[in-house]
Amino acid sequence: MNKQTGKKPSSRPFRFPPAAADAAALAAGLLLPLAFAPFDLFPLAVLSPALLFVLWSDASPGRAAFRGFLYGAGMFGLGVSWVYVSMHHYGNMPAPLAGLAVLLFVTGLALYPALCGWLQARFFLARGAWHAMVLLPALWVLFEWIRGWFLTGFPWLNLGYSQVISPLAGYAPWLGVYGVSFFCALSAGLLAWGTHTSEKFLKFVLPLFAAVWIGGWLAGKVEWVQPAGKPLQVTLIQGNVPLDSKWRPDSRAAIMSRYAALSAAAPKSDLIIWPESAVPAYLDEIDSGYLEGLRRVSHAARVDFLLGVVERDKDKHHYYNSVVSISPQPGIYRKQHLVPFGEYPPLEPLFSWLMRNLQIPMSDFSSGAPNQPPLFAAGQKIGVSVCYEDAFGEEVIRTLPSATLLVNVSEDAWFGDSLAPHQRIQMARMRALETGRPLLRAANTGPSVAIDHHGDVMARSPQFQIHALTASVQPMQGATPYVRLGNWPIVLWVFLMAAAAAMATRAQKRPAKMP
Repeated sequence: MNKQTGKKPSSRPFRFPPAAADAAALAAGLLLPLAFAPFDLFPLAVLSPALLFVLWSDASPGRAAFRGFLYGAGMFGLGVSWVYVSMHHYGNMPAPLAGLAVLLFVTGLALYPALCGWLQARFFLARGAWHAMVLLPALWVLFEWIRGWFLTGFPWLNLGYSQVISPLAGYAPWLGVYGVSFFCALSAGLLAWGTHTSEKFLKFVLPLFAAVWIGGWLAGKVEWVQPAGKPLQVTLIQGNVPLDSKWRPDSRAAIMSRYAALSAAAPKSDLIIWPESAVPAYLDEIDSGYLEGLRRVSHAARVDFLLGVVERDKDKHHYYNSVVSISPQPGIYRKQHLVPFGEYPPLEPLFSWLMRNLQIPMSDFSSGAPNQPPLFAAGQKIGVSVCYEDAFGEEVIRTLPSATLLVNVSEDAWFGDSLAPHQRIQMARMRALETGRPLLRAANTGPSVAIDHHGDVMARSPQFQIHALTASVQPMQGATPYVRLGNWPIVLWVFLMAAAAAMATRAQKRPAKMP
């Protein structure tokens, strides 16, 4: 209370001029990628959207959409800048066309926060606690979820991934990455609401904020899984083969010799893993003596192999990006979730110009069958994923709880020295947290990593070096809530929250009855 005027101090926050607010939205979006690997400034995943929520608070639907678009342009323009590296430097697309393709890609991704901003301003007019703590987190996660499956999905830069080293990671085994995103967005909403209610900050905002983070820490203390047998000694082979020579016929023999020599020189192991398409030939073209030699090594040294290969069916009409196991129970896994443009041409008439300018070998694969069983190697059932399949938690859990170990093979040479390999390791760590399983990731150019069931990196190889990474991992059994229920609990929850916010808004807008 002001003693001179007898009025309460205003709780309205500082208002940016419209142009300055637009620039602030762009700057906030540019800050968000710093929350993710390799920077790992995870508090920015709360502070950055909190600033956007504040900038939305007094904006018209059109202005909110524009600020959401600017935020998305900054967020994705920096955070997935590696797409240009893949297209131009390794896909050999001319720089102007690669720049245009990336511009269109980032524009499409920026529409998600733009639509989120427009929706919260257009249909939910009452701005207050319900808006900040219920509606905004719910809409944010709904749009992340939609982005994860629409047009085959692109779940990059979900807020939850940035939290693998924060207390909020404790929610991952319960609700998956979208659950972690929700609590991240809820934290941002609390801070945004606090700017409007400064007198309530210490009384309500701070205690609720602390409860969210302490709750995550406590949730992470629950153990859902148990050891399955003895620890395994595993070796991940990193061939570091340049893409420009990998598929040349005159390089094949040297590459195959390199992988065989690295495997032979590895310490005593139960399992040796080669990366995606490690052997630059179709499986039926590989000399039978080469594979028989690996089988002899497997039998004599009691070591099993998982090899990234390219295979085709008997009529040579369908090609698969696959992993084969050399073990007492040999098997094969065929990649199911293909990369648009990289592994198959989507909407071919519309994007034929792009495919003509991309010089990508092996870019017309077929999808493997859904619900393939785990591979069996080193006495364990292994859930296998290829390349960016491990970005989709709902697909990784298909082999669980049967599988006791997760393996991902990848060809990260496509990304060069960019943010992508580090972001992908962060996503793999989230998969380990969600499932309660160790995850082994073998990448051609690295980093290759061994991750335990708590999401911690136990061993990591240097990038862009020929290397054999050996680590001890403990297979696990049991099922986390996320393994049993997947994304549906958090998706249903945010739908219900959005509906509750809508009803609260309608109640506040309803005119009072005349006495």
